[in-house]
Order: sequence, then C-alpha cells, then structure tokens
Amino acid sequence: MNDLFGNEISNKPLIRDLFIEPPFTVLDSKSGSWVKRKSMWKRIGLKSEVSRKGVINLKNWSEAYESANTGVNYGLGTSIFDPVLCEVLYHWFCKKGGKILDPFAGGSVRGIVANYLGYNYTGIDIRQEQIDSNREQSIDILEANNQPNWYVGDSNKILNGFKKEYDLIFSCPPYADLEVYSDLDGDISNMEYEDFLNNYKDIIKKSCDALKDDGFACFVVGNIRDKEGNYRNFINETIQYFMSSGMVLYNEAIFLENGLNTAAMRSKKYMRNLKLVKVHQNILIFKKLGVKIIKTKFRPTK
Repeated sequence: MNDLFGNEISNKPLIRDLFIEPPFTVLDSKSGSWVKRKSMWKRIGLKSEVSRKGVINLKNWSEAYESANTGVNYGLGTSIFDPVLCEVLYHWFCKKGGKILDPFAGGSVRGIVANYLGYNYTGIDIRQEQIDSNREQSIDILEANNQPNWYVGDSNKILNGFKKEYDLIFSCPPYADLEVYSDLDGDISNMEYEDFLNNYKDIIKKSCDALKDDGFACFVVGNIRDKEGNYRNFINETIQYFMSSGMVLYNEAIFLENGLNTAAMRSKKYMRNLKLVKVHQNILIFKKLGVKIIKTKFRPTK
C-alpha cells in the first residue's frame, strides 16, 4: 500500500507504540501526545495536591516553582509530579510487575500510577496527613487488593529494615529548604544544608542497598540556589552519592516542563539579576551492577 506520494506505507509499529514516548534524552511534556496522556491520567482522579495545600511553607515561591515544579502548579507553589513521566520511566526501567521503592514519596501520583500499571509500589513519607490522603485517593481509584504500600516516618530509619528486593528506585527528593514540608524531626527539608546533604546521602545509600543487582534508580532533580542566588551543584552531589553507593550513571535526560507561559511572566524579574528562567528538570538514571564472575581458562603452572 502506498501513500499519496507513492511511498510505501510500513505496517511496522510507531516508536510511541513501542516506548510510549520516543526514548530520547529530551522528554517534552508540551508535545501533543504527552498532553493527551496527561489528560487521560487526570480523568482517573489523581489529586496529589490535596494534603499539600496550605501545609507546605514555601520560603521562596518563585524559586521553588523554578526548581521543583515537575508538573501542574496549583497557584500556591505546590509542585505536582507528572503522571506521564512516571508511566514512561516505569515502562523503560522496571520489569513487568516489578517492585518500586520511593524514599521521598510525597503525593499520591507515583504510587497510584505504579499500581494502576501493574507494578508494586512502596513509598515512604514523614507526614501522616500526606500518607492518609494518598491512601484515601488510592482507595477511590484502585482495587482494594491492589494498593500501594506507604510507610509513615523517617526514611533514614525505616530503610534500615528493608531487604534487597526492589527492581527500581524512583523518586523526586526534597530540594533542600525550598519547600519545607513540616517541622518534624527527620524531615530533611527543614534542615540546614549540610545536615540535609548528610541525611540525603544516607537515604540514597540505604535505598541502593535494597535494590536488586542490575536494577535501576531514577531520580528527578534540579539545581537549587543558595541564599546568595548561586547554584549549589545539587545535581552533581546526587550523582556522587549514588556512585559512592555502588551505582553507575547509566543515562541522563532533560525533562521539559509545560510552563513556558509562567516562565515568560517571570523572565523580566529574573533577568534583572541576569538569571535564566529554568524550564527543565534533570532525570538521572543509575544502574546497580551485579557481581561479575570472570571466567578464565585454567593453565597449569610449569
């Protein structure tokens, strides 16, 4: 069969049929296919912002929006994780029916999307009201026998008892104190930056210990600024912590956010100090290499 120009029409599946989105190093949430999929996810009833409105203390709203917005913004600076990004990365880096560990669970999106697609999600968050809200939403969307497993508490403590059984680590960590989620002990978002990094490093290490050999870890991160307005190098610190935990940096990608309208509105303010408006997040993908047995031919000594 040929098209109007005489070219043969292939019956081969499209790249999106195979991978949901093209497996390129740039993921564009503004594309038509991405926007369509996000609308489909919204229709199932995701409401990740419910327990976060009025609770998060944004020390710097515009800076938090720039650094931490990985999805829809609801006017209070609350960042909502993009469900399509979950779907795509789960599909690429977790085996069918695999176990997913999220040490910085936050809202309901990552857990509900995971179990909706047939994975087995375990998330940890320090706020009881957040977990209560997640469970309430999950009951409304998922079957009773297919619920994500959410723990309430400090990941640095809870992870001590975890076994090496997970196929994927997937999370979006707190961006230091840009979004302060609570005043609870163990909440790394309310710590001084040095203490934040020490606890962040420990949580990454314990999460990697719970990952199976040859499993992947995906963190969605962005650089954050200090009080003087300079970048802290948070992305490279994250890479360093994973590599010191026995992981290798396997892939990296850019996630283009659907927020160019607000970026345009903020550009004049930012350029007063010659700062570029950030419209992307960094996706860091690590792999845990299994123990390799090197086979050598036996040669008797002379």
